[in-house]
Amino acid sequence: MSQRGVGGGGDDWRDVLVAVDVGTSGARAAAFDLDGRRRLEVRRAFPTTSPRPGWAEQDASAWRSASLSALGELVARIGTRRRVHAIGLTGQCPSVVLVDGAHRPIRPALIYRDNRAVEESAEVRARFGERAIHELTGHLPAAFHILPKLLWVRRHDAAAFERTALVLQPRDWIALALSGQVATDGTHAAATLLYDVPARRWSDELIGAFDLDQALLPPILPSAAVVGGLLPSVVRRLGLPGSTPVVLGGADSQACAFGAGVVGHGPVSEMAGSSTCLNAVVDAVLPVLAVTHYPHVVGPSLTTETGINTTGAAVAWLADRLYGGRSGRARSADFARLDAEAAVVPAGADGVLSLAVLGDGERTDPDLRGALVGLSLRHGRAELARAMLEGAAFEIRDQLRLLAEGGAPATELRVSGGDTRLGTWNRIKADVIGLPVRTVPGDAAVTGVAMLAGLGVGVYASAEEAIQRCVHPEPTIEPDARAARAYDELFGAWRELAASPVVRREGPT
Repeated sequence: MSQRGVGGGGDDWRDVLVAVDVGTSGARAAAFDLDGRRRLEVRRAFPTTSPRPGWAEQDASAWRSASLSALGELVARIGTRRRVHAIGLTGQCPSVVLVDGAHRPIRPALIYRDNRAVEESAEVRARFGERAIHELTGHLPAAFHILPKLLWVRRHDAAAFERTALVLQPRDWIALALSGQVATDGTHAAATLLYDVPARRWSDELIGAFDLDQALLPPILPSAAVVGGLLPSVVRRLGLPGSTPVVLGGADSQACAFGAGVVGHGPVSEMAGSSTCLNAVVDAVLPVLAVTHYPHVVGPSLTTETGINTTGAAVAWLADRLYGGRSGRARSADFARLDAEAAVVPAGADGVLSLAVLGDGERTDPDLRGALVGLSLRHGRAELARAMLEGAAFEIRDQLRLLAEGGAPATELRVSGGDTRLGTWNRIKADVIGLPVRTVPGDAAVTGVAMLAGLGVGVYASAEEAIQRCVHPEPTIEPDARAARAYDELFGAWRELAASPVVRREGPT
């Protein structure tokens, strides 16, 4: 459990937009002034369990209790002198909880990096064909998505599936807990594999093909829609007026793109947290099957997404094991030492190459595993740290390659999230991808949700006004030509390593 104040500018703020984020490692509530400055934030942690290799589960009751606890303390610290204009919501996606008719969780929730539904995702591909379902949903089916997870539960836990009245994602679950209303938005709907992206509605064809009841799925509203006010029980707990609007918000990475000001072609948003999500704006579904697509949280465009499950988590794993494994401010100091030591190691990490895949598989490649290769007795933790940062950057470059193949080349990477604090990593990213990098202070996912909350209640007249007032990128980091040439040569070696059977579950162990 932690709490902290962030932002600055004294005590001169009176009007507040609140963002609640149900993340991978915990829930947080953040208060923003109307110029996008994060003034306060409160966090509450919850665990992930892995009962079997490739499984990743969480308790949906913990999502609710952590969110309400964080929100309650935030409201108490905001005080009565300030006006909360709206509460916006976001969260990890796609993760799923099945609830019964009384809105109680039936079984542990399966989060996005749960890879158990490999067989079911293959069945979806075979049923429709990869090209056809990608054109319809904007996605290539994987265990990552909600539909294969539902099919797995129906096959392996039929009793739980029969009791299911609603299929909700973490943000949907918190919207229900706050307002009593059942709803989702297009960004979450698209992550199910049951959404018709061109038509912007649930797909009757897909729902019927897998003998599902559409009543299990929430109504779809715009991301900036007000779903309702606060339930009486929430009013009593928080001390806010019942008329306080709850704005639906969007999936975390899609909200992040908005919070980074990515609403047009060219710039790519990177949400740099436990995982990495990369989002660019396009007009239609790209022909590259590995690129996924969602409705943008504002306007008629689509937002692409490619993702990596354990970038920040892999760096945290290394920091915990080699740099102290502490908590709170001491843990921040551990990361600072990791970043500083990695900075003095030349590009290429003295021959050490890494695959930062530590989550028992990737979302599009569940057999892939992590690796550190090229080790020698001369190497210390600094070389391992540099190699891990470079390996994650190579993964980002590989994902940006897919956008270029689809006709949407990146012109700039805008990085936000907790790992923007690692200046060496930001420099490595610029050199590895060969593009300018700009960091967006704070966390653009929660900033974007606060902006959506402001749009929903008329604080901002347009998305453009919200961006002008709230998005303030740092100066550009330009690629270093010498380092970029070295990384161009290493990228081929990294791709060969990623394709090797040695780093796959079915390969040698």
